[in-house]
Amino acid sequence: MVRPRVLLTSSDVPSLGVDLLQTKCDVTIIQNEKSSREDVLQTLPGYDAVLITGHHNVNTEFLNIAGPNLKVISTISAGYDHLDVPEIKRRGIKVGHTPQVLSAAVAEIAVMLTLCAARRSHEGRLKLEEGNVKTTFNWLLGQDLRNSTVGIVGLGSIGQAVLVRLVPFGVGTFLYTGHSEKKAGKDLGAKFVSLDELLAQSDFVIVATPLTNETLGLFNDTTFGKMKKNSVFVNVGRGKVVDTDALVKALKNHTIFAAGLDVTDPEPLPKDHELLKLPNAVIIPHLGSATTKTRNDMSIIAAQNILNGLDGKPLVYEL
Repeated sequence: MVRPRVLLTSSDVPSLGVDLLQTKCDVTIIQNEKSSREDVLQTLPGYDAVLITGHHNVNTEFLNIAGPNLKVISTISAGYDHLDVPEIKRRGIKVGHTPQVLSAAVAEIAVMLTLCAARRSHEGRLKLEEGNVKTTFNWLLGQDLRNSTVGIVGLGSIGQAVLVRLVPFGVGTFLYTGHSEKKAGKDLGAKFVSLDELLAQSDFVIVATPLTNETLGLFNDTTFGKMKKNSVFVNVGRGKVVDTDALVKALKNHTIFAAGLDVTDPEPLPKDHELLKLPNAVIIPHLGSATTKTRNDMSIIAAQNILNGLDGKPLVYEL
């Protein structure tokens, strides 16, 4: 029997996923940790399946070059805004991603950013480096999670995991917003409200929503202006959900208290970007799912999506 041919768009895939694919397929790996689009398109024609790393844009051009053999696409990510899903499915190609398995790791990062931004950790470090530490009683005071109101924008698997991890901190009220009320929200004791209500009432606003046409630029001058002056803004969703210039203004003008960001626009931020100069912004370079176990699990699921699709079975996580 001829084994299916699978292309990996970069070498930056844990070996567990690669090994799984190699049990049933002939695997070609573009030997680059961060391959260019030109590298991918040049190698692409004729494969039965493609495992996407690095958020390569899978659009009409990509699919035309791939040709009629392509049966399955699997992206090693929870987000899929880089995939033209309607066009992929219109061509009868199965397409999958790797959600759920990274929810715990991303939620841990959200909690870390929430605490660090609320307690002014970055600002404190800057003061240490400047030799400007004071011992006065009211110096560098932060915000409490205890008895606070936490609003979660996007109560999917990541949003739910964040909520569960914040419960032990003694949060007073959990709010969430989205398209509709969710059973999970009710089960977790969270109240469904409009976005405007959430912004007006929340001491902490945590964004865990995917990037869609609806959420693009959702946080802008208007939305930041509706938040409390003591509010802490945390984004573990997608960078483009936030208008970066509006966030810089909100932080500089103290429209909001602080921000904790795992994702930004642009990403990565240039080293001289204004956001990086702000003492009330805690920023890390998209490390949400960056644990050894999580990335191994993601690679296995991405590979299993492909094997299932080539076998005519439902994908583990199909879009």
